[in-house]
Amino acid sequence: MKKNITINLSGRLFQIDEDACNMLQHYVDSLRSAFGKEEGGDEIVDDIETRIAELFDELKMQGNEAINISHVKDIISRIGRPEELTGDEEADGPNGHRYESVSDAAQSIYNNVRERTAGKKLFRNPKDKMLAGVLSGLATYTDTNPIGWRLATVLLFCCYGFGLLAYIILAIVVPEAKTPEQLLQMEGKEINPQNLADVVVDTGNTDEEQHPTLLHKLCSLMLKVLFGFFVAIAVVVGILAALGALFALVVLVSALVLPVSSSLPFSLETMGLAGLYQSNPLVLILFAISLFMLLLIPIYAIVHMVLSLARRVRPMGTAQRILWIVLWVAALCCVVPCSMTMADYSDRYYHEKYYEPATTEYQGVEMRVEDATYLRRGGWDLLKAENCDHYTYRGQYLTNNRNMRYMDVYNESCEEIFQAERSEKVEPGVYSLSCHVRAEGRGIFVYVRGKELMLKEIPPYGNEGGELWESVTRMEAAAEGDSLKKTQEAADPKWEQQQRRQIAMANNNRGYGWSELKIDGIVVTGDSIAYGISTNEPFTGQPCRSQWFSATDFKLTRTGG
Repeated sequence: MKKNITINLSGRLFQIDEDACNMLQHYVDSLRSAFGKEEGGDEIVDDIETRIAELFDELKMQGNEAINISHVKDIISRIGRPEELTGDEEADGPNGHRYESVSDAAQSIYNNVRERTAGKKLFRNPKDKMLAGVLSGLATYTDTNPIGWRLATVLLFCCYGFGLLAYIILAIVVPEAKTPEQLLQMEGKEINPQNLADVVVDTGNTDEEQHPTLLHKLCSLMLKVLFGFFVAIAVVVGILAALGALFALVVLVSALVLPVSSSLPFSLETMGLAGLYQSNPLVLILFAISLFMLLLIPIYAIVHMVLSLARRVRPMGTAQRILWIVLWVAALCCVVPCSMTMADYSDRYYHEKYYEPATTEYQGVEMRVEDATYLRRGGWDLLKAENCDHYTYRGQYLTNNRNMRYMDVYNESCEEIFQAERSEKVEPGVYSLSCHVRAEGRGIFVYVRGKELMLKEIPPYGNEGGELWESVTRMEAAAEGDSLKKTQEAADPKWEQQQRRQIAMANNNRGYGWSELKIDGIVVTGDSIAYGISTNEPFTGQPCRSQWFSATDFKLTRTGG
C-alpha cells in the first residue's frame, strides 16, 4: 500500500498519497518558476492553489478519502500547464527557437516524461497487444499512443533488424501485468477496492479503446499485417539459422574428434582448418563452446516458457532473464570473430590447393604475376633465385594489415638460394639503412654495398613475438603504469599511436615475429648505394637454416656529410 501524507493547502488539510504529493509539488514549483518574473506572480500562484484546494474539497465530498495521482493529473489537465497559463508555449527564444538553450529543452523534456510516468510501473500490456504487449505497455507507461511506438519499431526493423532485437529483449526483460494490482500500477492508478473491481470487470478501458476510430482500426490492421509479415520472416530465418548452426556444431565437433590429417569428410584437413588447429586451437574450441551456448540458451528459454505456461515451473525472474541475455550476446560476440578467422584460413587453404596462379617471367625466373609485379615496382634485381616456392606474401604484416604485400621467400627444406638487390642514387656521405624483417631460422642477411660491404643477420623469432612487437608491448605497459609517460605517448601523432596499437594487437596480441633491423655508419664515396637481402652462403659466409624469411619497408637515411 502507498503511504498517505497530510498536507496543508490554502489553510485546508488533505490526505494525499506520496506519488500524488510529489507530482503536485512539482506542478506548484513549475508555476512559481513560470510566474516568478511577472508582477503579481505570487498572487496568481496562490489563487491557483486555492482553486486546487476547492477541487480537492469536491473530491472529498464525492467520498474519496485520499487524493491519488490520477486525481492530480486530472486537476493539472483542467487548470493547465505553466506554459499554457503564461502563453509561452509557442513563444520563440532569442534565436527563433522555443527554448533559449539545449539544457532548457532537455529539462522541459525530462519534466514532461517525469509527469507522464509518475506513479507508474513498466509492464507488458495484455489488454492491447499484438505480440507480447511491449509497445502497448510503453505507450501506457508514457501516456502516449501505441501506434507511434509500433510505427517506430517497424522502421527500426528495417535498420538491420535492430527494432526486432530491441523488441525481443524488452519482451524477455519486462514482465507482463497479470494481476489486477499490476494493471493498476501500469496505469498509475491507486490500488483500492473500487479500482480493483473495475479491473476485474474490465471497465477500466478508455473510450478510445471501447470505441476505436476508423483511423485507429486501419492503422492497427496495417501494423498487424506488417508485424505478422516480419515475425514470419524472423521465424523462418531463425529456424534456418538454428539448423545451420546445429549442422556447423556437429561438423566441427566431428572434425575435432577425427585425426587432424584425416582425409575423411568434415575433417580439419578437408575443411582447410588443420593449420589453424596447429597454430591456435583455442579459436576452434571457443567457437564450438560459443555455438553450443548460442543454440542452448534459446532452446532452454522456449522450454522454460512452455513449462511455466503449463504451471510446471515458476516463470523466470527479471535478473535471470538479463543473465541469459548477457550470456547469449557474449556467445554471439565470440562466434562472429572466430567464424571470420576460420573462414579466412579455409579460404586461403582452398585458394592455395585448387587455384593455379598466373605466372610470368621476371629476369629469367618463372614466378607468380603478383610476385613479379612487386619486385618490378620495387626496383629489385634478382641475383640468385633457386628453390623458392614464392617471393612475396601478405596477411601477416607487422600491423596485421592483410592487404600489405611484402617480400617473402619460402622453401620447406631450407634450401632456398636467394639474393635480391636494388640501387639508389645518392650523394657522397654517411647513411643509415632501416627495414622490417623476420625469419624462421638462421642464415638470412641484410647487406649494404657502400665504401665497403656491411652485413647484418635477421633475428630468427619465427612467426610470433619479435623485437618490434616486444618494444611496443613494453612501451604500452609502461604507459599504463606511468601517467606522465602515458601523457607523453598521447602527444605522439595519431597515426603513430594507431600503428603501435596494431603492432601490439597483431596475431591475437602475440605479434608476427617482426624486428626493425638497422645498419648505421654506411660510408658512400660514389653517386649510388646498393643494398639487399641474401641467403647465398658463398656471399654471406653462413648456410641458410630457415624455411622462410620476410622483409619490407626498406628506408635509406642520410646521417652525416
